[in-house]
Order: sequence, then structure tokens, then C-alpha cells
Amino acid sequence: MYGLGPKFWQELFLLITIVLLSLVSFNAVVRKLLNVEKKNLFSSHYVNEKHKKIDWTIRIIFLVVLLIGHFVNISRDPMDWIWFFEPWFLMMGLVPATEVARAIIEYKYAENRNDYKLTISQLVFIFILFFTLFWSDFFGMANL
Repeated sequence: MYGLGPKFWQELFLLITIVLLSLVSFNAVVRKLLNVEKKNLFSSHYVNEKHKKIDWTIRIIFLVVLLIGHFVNISRDPMDWIWFFEPWFLMMGLVPATEVARAIIEYKYAENRNDYKLTISQLVFIFILFFTLFWSDFFGMANL
């Protein structure tokens, strides 16, 4: 069968809603347990200037690798692309790299010593959640 199944969009919306609710709920519960203040969702909250420089260095390195990977893979046969230059794989490296850097800076410099614990717990939860989704074929959606 080609194309999308009849309930694909409803199930995708449900899956995204469940994942987002899980992330927000986990964040709220752990934040309350660790007594950590809430930070804006889409803002770049830097602990200090050193953290800002490290974060931007990581982002620029990943952007350069992404561009190099694009030009390397675009010159190859699509069936022979190098998988570790694919954007999805590079993003799976960018997120942990920036979050581990954040946790280290929070451990060393943050006023609230529990900030780094929240960052590490969020990273672990995200990995568990997304590996569970991947290994379960997105709870059966891959078969639609």
C-alpha cells in the first residue's frame, strides 16, 4: 500500500500531543521536586558569558559539519549517502552536546545547585522517550 493510512494525521497529532504533554509534565514535576525556577521555553537562558560562548561554539561547529555533510552527501548517490552526515543524526548530537555543556556550567556557576540536576534529568527523560518511540515504531504508527 502506498501513501498514508486513513487515520495517519489523527494518530500523528495524538502522538505529538502525548509526547509534548509528557515532556511538560516531567519538567513541571522535576522542577517542583528540585525547587528550580521555571525558565522561558523558547529563550536562550545562559548562566554566564562563558556558557554563551561555549553554546555558540557548539552550534557553529554543528552548523559547519551540517553544511559539509550536505555537500558531501549531495555529491553522492542518494542510496549511498553517509548516514552520520544526515541532519537527523547531527541533531541527535547537537542537543546532548549543548545540554551537557549547560549542565556542566550550571554545576560550576549556577546560583541554584539543583539546576544541573534538572538539565541532566530532562536530557535522560528525552532520550528514554524518543528511544521508546523509535523502538516501538512510534507505537505502531510506522506500519500505517
